[in-house]
Amino acid sequence: MEIKYLGQSCFYITTMGKTILVDPMISPNPLASAINVSALKADVILLTHGHYDHVADALEIAKNSNSTLIAIYEVATWYENNGITVHSMNIGGKFSFDFGTLKMVSAIHSGTMPDGTGVGAAAGFVLWNDEACIYIAGDTALTLDMQLIPITCPKLDMAILPIGDNYTMGFEDASLASDFIKCDTIIGCHFDTFPWIKIDHQKAIDHFKQKNKTLILPKIGESIKL
Repeated sequence: MEIKYLGQSCFYITTMGKTILVDPMISPNPLASAINVSALKADVILLTHGHYDHVADALEIAKNSNSTLIAIYEVATWYENNGITVHSMNIGGKFSFDFGTLKMVSAIHSGTMPDGTGVGAAAGFVLWNDEACIYIAGDTALTLDMQLIPITCPKLDMAILPIGDNYTMGFEDASLASDFIKCDTIIGCHFDTFPWIKIDHQKAIDHFKQKNKTLILPKIGESIKL
């Protein structure tokens, strides 16, 4: 499994011969200006919720790639009404796809599409297959529900957690989340894109290091292999 960071909360995952794009907000992000959105192709698009900074490029990429879009029921329905092939899920459910098993887990966050349509709860995903098991938290506060993940899912190899604070957990709460999910290797996301979520990188890394954990703050375009 290879995980490539495309900025904000967007990741491009290659696994089991499939390409999975998570929360594509690329073209409005000046930090990701080197990425050509029109050239991006994805077999699957995962959306954790409907906010603009997670879905800005989803419709264009889904149409260009003939992707299957997977999201909570209300978000999936919005895209289905706009001509996209979808697979809807809801919190607590799992489904076996050709790229692995995907479980939708809870997230504490709001959810509205950029056009103002209310689209229900936010969510996260746990993805596992023969290559690895990862947790994609989406936008969330620290929640005790995270303690269910190591009970109901295979052991995590890595987790993607928001760390930018203000709209989500900060890195301090993310380090507690890593305890809850029993995963010591964390990829940080949802940081630096806007003034309100800029972080001190070294302070965040050191905070994790003090707990004998690893926080990876990838550069845009950087890939991590599992």
